[in-house]
Amino acid sequence: MRVEQAGGIAVRRNGSHWQVLLVRSRKDPSVWIFPKGHIEPGESAIDTALRETWEEAGVAGNLIGPVGEPLEFLSGREPVRVTYFLIRTTSEAESPERRKKAWYRLDEAAAALQFESARRLLDEARELLTSLS
Repeated sequence: MRVEQAGGIAVRRNGSHWQVLLVRSRKDPSVWIFPKGHIEPGESAIDTALRETWEEAGVAGNLIGPVGEPLEFLSGREPVRVTYFLIRTTSEAESPERRKKAWYRLDEAAAALQFESARRLLDEARELLTSLS
């Protein structure tokens, strides 16, 4: 049975540049990731992405739209599929989970991301933001 998850790629403007939010992975705190988590019963993937972005990073925002194709991988022995959504930040507070978080310029975030699949999502998020501008 595949575990369905959703995640948020939160962005904000800083002057003329877009910044993207990354959080430390719970399983390996040396790894930066986009916030994500399990879709709860009765919850939509969009609701999950917004909730997980708040819980893991203390960032609230408005949905822009889906980003890329869902990522599929094994987490331990469980197959997982994560659908990501681009979120425009509207407010920020301390992370309820006390996760370490950081904002990176879009053109610098790829260097912080360990996984090629996350770098591809970042590229797709950048293209989506460019098409909106």
